[in-house]
Amino acid sequence: MTKEEQFLLNRLLDLARRAYMSGRPEYSDFLNLNEQDIFLANKSNLPPVNYLLFGGYNYAERKIFIFEPTDYYGSNDIPIVAIKCRPINLKFSDSLTHRDYLGALMNLGINRNVLGDILIDDNIAYIICLNSISSYILENLLKIKHTMVTTEKICLDELTNIKPLLTEITGFISSNRLDSVISVAYNISRGRATEYISQSKVFINSKLVNSNSYTLKEKDIVSVRGLGRFIFNNVITTTKKNRLMISLSKY
Repeated sequence: MTKEEQFLLNRLLDLARRAYMSGRPEYSDFLNLNEQDIFLANKSNLPPVNYLLFGGYNYAERKIFIFEPTDYYGSNDIPIVAIKCRPINLKFSDSLTHRDYLGALMNLGINRNVLGDILIDDNIAYIICLNSISSYILENLLKIKHTMVTTEKICLDELTNIKPLLTEITGFISSNRLDSVISVAYNISRGRATEYISQSKVFINSKLVNSNSYTLKEKDIVSVRGLGRFIFNNVITTTKKNRLMISLSKY
């Protein structure tokens, strides 16, 4: 474990201890999958508290940890909000991507750890963030690339029906090993897929996996840092030559 990873783990354990000692919930900043896994793999020293990962909506990748005393029955004001961002004049709007929105937020001097996922639905972006930074975003996020935008804070419930756009993919593999499936998902060689796995860039259902031969199960969600995410739907059929036809849904 690196010094940075140990510092992160200590900080999360400290939040858990504070929740236990104070009798009140404590919340972390947003964490990526690797940061989440560092805690989940090293939680043996956790005091007797409940913990939950939450990212604002069902398909979230970036999430915060919520630590609660086991006997806590008070209100839980989770410090996450969503900001709806859309072009003022759609006719003259650029075609804006996730990278464009994230870049504009970074240019405002905002740290990544106060930002969750950014969802793009048609021409509207939904920026999930900590409530502590929401007013700053509402006041200062006025332009994305060359496009003037308007922003408003919305209830997280409005994200319930928003789902990531998925591309359906089918392919043939000899077995549903992790490296083979990644190769199909991103049209790369198995050797290249193996590199991503060995470099600790692959997560399955938010858990770091370093084994090329890991066997995927139906509905596993695979995240490959730098490439994206996909769902391993199922094996559709087996050919006469014992090759598997698989179905994937890529974000």
